[in-house]
Amino acid sequence: MNTSFNTRFRQTLAARRSLLCVGLDPEMEKLPAGLPRTPQGLVQFCREIIAATAQYAAAFKVNFAFFEGLGNAGWEALAQVAAALPNEVIRIADAKRGDIGNTARLYAAAVFRELPFDALTASPYLGEDAAEPFLADEMKGVFFLCRTSNPGSASVQLFPQQEQPLYLHVAREVMRWNRKENAGLVVGATQTVELERVRRECPALPFLIPGVGAQGGDLASAVRLGGGANGDLAVINASRTIMYAARDQHFAEAAGKEAERLQREMQRLLATPA
Repeated sequence: MNTSFNTRFRQTLAARRSLLCVGLDPEMEKLPAGLPRTPQGLVQFCREIIAATAQYAAAFKVNFAFFEGLGNAGWEALAQVAAALPNEVIRIADAKRGDIGNTARLYAAAVFRELPFDALTASPYLGEDAAEPFLADEMKGVFFLCRTSNPGSASVQLFPQQEQPLYLHVAREVMRWNRKENAGLVVGATQTVELERVRRECPALPFLIPGVGAQGGDLASAVRLGGGANGDLAVINASRTIMYAARDQHFAEAAGKEAERLQREMQRLLATPA
């Protein structure tokens, strides 16, 4: 019998004693000194970040846009970075896909068959029939955008009224779609009140929580409200604070130290009553 994605998610977080998701959003102009500003330079950079942080991470999240924007060479670089991710962690494709029918099936095939990812970020806006192709394999997970960390999201996600906002309707719909135990939600750390509200509504769904670090989200709230009582219900993403912890030849060592600091702080928060 196959293990559902959500079961593997919880098992991975428990085994690794970590809620940390290391985000890979490599920008060419921010590559450390000594690395070529080319697609292969991005690959080398990401490989060194992965190697330095893997022991502290429960997940890695690769943002497709930073590779897709480079054309064919970027796609080749993406495949090389994906291949470098450890099998023991949750490998998340941050591609925010969303379409219907055959298009959705092909998006899913690209991420789950042609590339070695375990989960995908996706838009729920097209509804259940558009979500089904992404959710077809119970071993592959989908994190649906729910309450995102960007400031402009409120005009859409809080509509039409505070008592019954769109983001809460999305959370309830995804709960219904979770028949194969492989659906989750993206809920930003910058939205503390909404994070608590969604967790109450969806007590067992995995969360992907961005917005900690450069975006100013509250780590304590993300851990305590999102992670669940056992600390196995959310991965909390940090990208720039880890990737660019140093901009010189010691970047990988600095990234490892920042990942270790975050992982230890999350474990401390889990063990400390609010």
